[in-house]
Amino acid sequence: MLRLELGKPSVGNCDGIDRRHALRLGATSLLGGLSLPTLLELQAKAGTGREIKAKSCVFLFLEGGPPHQDMWDPKPEAPAEIRGPFPPIATNVPGTFITDQLPLCAKIADKYTILRSHSHRINGHSTGYHYVMTGRKPNFADGDNPVPNNDYFPSVGSVVARELGQGGALPPYINLPHPMQGGGPGFYGAEYAPFVIESDPTQPDFEVRDLQPISGLSSNRVSTRRKLLAGIERLERGRAEGRAGVMSTYYEKAQSLITSSDAKRAFDIHSESDDVRDRYGRTQIGQCALLARRLVEGGCRFVGVDAPGWDVHFNCFPSLQTDLIPYADRAFSALVLDLEERGLLDETLVVMMGEMGRTPRVNAQAGRDHWSMAQTVIFAGGGVKPGQVIGATDKHAAAPTTEPVSVNDLLRTIHTLMGIDPDRTYLGPLGRPVPLVDGGKFIDALV
Repeated sequence: MLRLELGKPSVGNCDGIDRRHALRLGATSLLGGLSLPTLLELQAKAGTGREIKAKSCVFLFLEGGPPHQDMWDPKPEAPAEIRGPFPPIATNVPGTFITDQLPLCAKIADKYTILRSHSHRINGHSTGYHYVMTGRKPNFADGDNPVPNNDYFPSVGSVVARELGQGGALPPYINLPHPMQGGGPGFYGAEYAPFVIESDPTQPDFEVRDLQPISGLSSNRVSTRRKLLAGIERLERGRAEGRAGVMSTYYEKAQSLITSSDAKRAFDIHSESDDVRDRYGRTQIGQCALLARRLVEGGCRFVGVDAPGWDVHFNCFPSLQTDLIPYADRAFSALVLDLEERGLLDETLVVMMGEMGRTPRVNAQAGRDHWSMAQTVIFAGGGVKPGQVIGATDKHAAAPTTEPVSVNDLLRTIHTLMGIDPDRTYLGPLGRPVPLVDGGKFIDALV
């Protein structure tokens, strides 16, 4: 019997701020026609029963809560205090309309899918962020904002990093341009924490900190220091817990990046032409989206882009029209087209969402408030069937009129599209099995 192992294991808001399976094959049947391509196909489907296309995910998080009725779910027949000032326009998919603030996305609607029926009941920023990233309801009040705020349950990025491992020289999980609030590794530990790029890629002097050797430190001295550290770690083996163990993990990650020319090349956004950079927009979300493309091209499994500023309680329409929606429109459309042109879209899942939507009714301060009962989520690539609209909301965009899509439906779907078994469990600190996803259903309409 032959045994083959398949698979591997900022801007503030109003609150202040086991895929591993074994395939056993008789040797004669292997020699009798089970070819290498067939074995690779079985590997790609291991644990999910579906063909796996997505090798990486770019998660564009519009922090604060993007207003779905002013972007992806217009209600032109509603009263003015509901519909807002932005009229709908036709997309290149017959019968699909979005608002006139998304003209670039309107031209490529055949390349992504609009899901209008996402809904949950966690109506705060830090609490909603935690919920979206982990699939678990928070055990803290909104406004408690440590980063990361998930000290127990791992985030979706950490799950992907643990299950898929490194795809190249880069860390498997990266956050930019700062840490995501709910994006930590939880009880998985520092090994699965994100590598955070805390720099603004729009700046002319942008570089990833700490990737350059210390000035004046020769390679011999670096080698000697590493040998000394290795000796100390051997003496302390079995006792490297707590902060010492964490720092050892970070040190090894840093060393692998500093010595990797491939990693440095992936981070070098200045090597992109002006035309490409202009296409994404010389904005933070635009240049972060471009850098995300470079990172998945370099083998990163999960890139989380935190794009703040969407907490639009007051006089929201001027800022939506000039500073927010156009930047997201350009960044998302450029990313999808760029990935497609480079042959990477089929193997890169792109998701754009926030922690909530916004209230149907415009408030007395000409803004929209928190509204988690309805939100639109955008999907592209990674095996998603494009050109669709999934789900619908009522005439005021207040609640789904079709079956609501929950946070755990989204997480189960993301994991499954990436070949990760969402029902796999790990033992938590209390020795209890913790599934990767707490319930939820796969969104069949997406594929």
